[in-house]
Amino acid sequence: MIMKTFLLSIFTFTCLQASAQQHIISLQESKQAAIAYSYALKNSELRINSAKTDVAAAKSDYLPSVSATGLGLFGFKDFISAMPPLLEKGINNFYLFGVTGTESLYAGGKIKTGNQLAALQLQVSQIRKKQSADSVILLTEQKYWNLVNIQEQQKTILVNEALLNTVLKMQKDMLVSGLIARNDLLKVKVQLSQLLVNKSKLQNGRWVAQLDFSMYTGIAFDSLMVMQDTLNKNSSPVLPALQPDTNLARNANYQLLTKRIEGEKLHTRLAGADNLPNLAVGLSASQTGSINSGIGSNFAPASFVTLSIPISGGLWGRGKQKVRKQRINEQIAQNDFQDGQNQLKVGIIRYWYDMQDQLTQISYAKDNLEQATENLKVNQDNYKAGLATISEVLDAQTAYQQASSTVVTAFADFYVRSAVYNYVTAKAEDRP
Repeated sequence: MIMKTFLLSIFTFTCLQASAQQHIISLQESKQAAIAYSYALKNSELRINSAKTDVAAAKSDYLPSVSATGLGLFGFKDFISAMPPLLEKGINNFYLFGVTGTESLYAGGKIKTGNQLAALQLQVSQIRKKQSADSVILLTEQKYWNLVNIQEQQKTILVNEALLNTVLKMQKDMLVSGLIARNDLLKVKVQLSQLLVNKSKLQNGRWVAQLDFSMYTGIAFDSLMVMQDTLNKNSSPVLPALQPDTNLARNANYQLLTKRIEGEKLHTRLAGADNLPNLAVGLSASQTGSINSGIGSNFAPASFVTLSIPISGGLWGRGKQKVRKQRINEQIAQNDFQDGQNQLKVGIIRYWYDMQDQLTQISYAKDNLEQATENLKVNQDNYKAGLATISEVLDAQTAYQQASSTVVTAFADFYVRSAVYNYVTAKAEDRP
């Protein structure tokens, strides 16, 4: 009794130690790590900052344009010879510098439209960042549930390995007793060897999947990495709602389609502005003179007004054709919007029914597993009673292993399809 208690204590301590060494990772932790690590999101943030500089540049067009000019000339000979008494010395140098400021009063709406385009591009960059974030979450979930699937498949392998080892031990005892032929023992060994090969392949596949998961999420690779979620085969998952959510207001692709229409309209307005008059006022001040020539400098302030009226461009030239082309682009964008909107709704409904189909697959797989379990038990009992052959037992074990594996895959596939549905309905960030 003391020895049993001692061995039980050692076993419990070993299990606790192994559990403590495992690196448990939750789905939420995985998504947060991937969001923080993603280079795609970092580039999206940089594109937003770039768009903000365009907004600032567009706003500066409302301010006056100021420029300075300077000119200096020096001749090896006099430009103008001395003409006493009017000009005692010849002039061999000349300088000019001035400042000019111009303020646009009307530019056909170019400045306002340019600011609206810059603001629109900033909005597009922000939407694309959200789109990238949703994509990162989707890929992370897919990789996570793939690892969960592999973990559960390994559990299935271990159960079947223990089952075959039990059969093998029984076969060895029966062979020693002369109750069976050696050929029956070899059949069990062959099936066990094949299972061990699959076990090794599954472990190698898990390491590759863990490495891929680590490189994508930025979580340090660890051979003891274990996904926290398991696939509870005693109950079935449920749909996220009673019917598909075809409201596209939050969908990033839908938002980009609407922004494209807005952008084409602004480009049309910008093209039309080239055919409208331009009015601007300005002020200039200049200083001219010559050094050591006996002539003083001259300061000359001046104001001016400029008016430019394009005629041929808007009536029959390139400007008119450019506007017509932009209106065609507007119609193309509108058609793409209608088509894209329909395709997005069809996609949502399709992924919804994919989840429903997968729930059906889970139900059938669970029934099949129940039947395979009962069939295995019956064949084992019949074999012990001499009413079945070892081949029948091994066939039942193979069917049981396949049924167990199918159930695990069906559950994992449902969660992957659920992740895709949440992605297309713009609810990826709502996932727990």
